[in-house]
Amino acid sequence: MTTHEINPLVSLRDVHLAFGKTEVLKGIDVEVRQGQAVSIIGPSGSGKSTILRCITGLLRPQRGVIEVGGVRVDGLKTESDFIALRKRVGFVFQQYNLFPHLTVLENLVISPVKVGGQPRAQAEARARELLAKVRMEHKERAYPGELSGGQQQRVAIARALALQPELILFDEVTSALDPEMVGEVLTVIRDLVQDGLTCMLVTHEMRFAEEVSDTVYFTEAGRIVEAGPPSRIFDAPHSPRTRAFLQRSSGASLARRSARAAAPEPVAAPFAGQEVYA
Repeated sequence: MTTHEINPLVSLRDVHLAFGKTEVLKGIDVEVRQGQAVSIIGPSGSGKSTILRCITGLLRPQRGVIEVGGVRVDGLKTESDFIALRKRVGFVFQQYNLFPHLTVLENLVISPVKVGGQPRAQAEARARELLAKVRMEHKERAYPGELSGGQQQRVAIARALALQPELILFDEVTSALDPEMVGEVLTVIRDLVQDGLTCMLVTHEMRFAEEVSDTVYFTEAGRIVEAGPPSRIFDAPHSPRTRAFLQRSSGASLARRSARAAAPEPVAAPFAGQEVYA
């Protein structure tokens, strides 16, 4: 058994974060192993995106431990520390965040050259490979303003892969898209997961989370209420709060499936410090 099979690539243990007197994360425990796709679902304002921002170092919790590849993210101090982390962790935002004055190709090349120190020719070759992977190779000379929302998000995904990170974080990447564009972005992510990409997804696309995830976490009010394989979370959730959320958000089909699942006896939390059934 290899080291990465024993130790998780990402580990959050008893993470607490507050903004002033408002508690946002209340004892979060999450693990992601290499090659896994992990989804975080839950109502708006439950702390899902905040978890991702803590992993990247954009937010620093007041308490708890966050590790990526054995490195303490919550202990990073210098600019070089954060640059090293950004090489290991890619982030795809809701709003694309492409540089509007750069072409599609230049958006993919800038980080490998300026942050990764790659020769430009090497970075361009890699960028073209990634654009082909997300089906955007025909748009390398276009500017972001000339692209649809779905196309911009596919470019953003390719850009996140440009530094060859160990982990990609997807934060509600379809929430700003028109419905007809959602499928093209989800198809790209599905293909990447099938190729073995390690990723965490914050999403309201329940069927997609069920399809691609190895583990699903349900969050509410800053806590992990329930965690487990998608077959259990979606077919037989332990917590009535999980069932209620799925009934509200997943339409009649998932609502019927969740309603048929009888509530089991309370079980011990699989992750220390987390409420699994309440």
